[in-house]
Amino acid sequence: MMTRRSFFSSLAVGGWLAREAVAAPGPGRTDRLELSDEQWRQRLTTEQFRVLRKEGTEPPFSSPLNSEKRHGIYKCVACDQPLFTSAMKFDSGTGWPSFFETLPDAFAFSSDFRVFLLGTEYHCARCGGHHGHVFNDGPKPTGKRYCNNGVCLKFEPEAV
Repeated sequence: MMTRRSFFSSLAVGGWLAREAVAAPGPGRTDRLELSDEQWRQRLTTEQFRVLRKEGTEPPFSSPLNSEKRHGIYKCVACDQPLFTSAMKFDSGTGWPSFFETLPDAFAFSSDFRVFLLGTEYHCARCGGHHGHVFNDGPKPTGKRYCNNGVCLKFEPEAV
């Protein structure tokens, strides 16, 4: 018989295993970028390292990309992987840049049990950097909301 303690212990172990499964970039990629923590620290700001490599979260409404309205591409700040287009972005009112779709093969996904609620976390498929969580409360046509930490993104405007 499963007790409450063994149930929550199982959830914690399952969450740890799921997080470990995506610590590396997507398997089979020829352009994988794998660096040591020291190399990442040299390449990223302190906040970028905390969010991308240690699965942190930036404060809501702290990213200037929330109000970005120009046409262009959003890329992973760590490895330049194209992730989203401006046509995929919408204002979710949550305080983080939000998108209803991703570019093909941009992310790897895993379950996140850290807050005792099953969530779907996504990581850059090239470098393994943590970007955010995806929810099922977005707009049509997908109904998805990719809630992305702005500090993980760089925006490249379309040439005019």
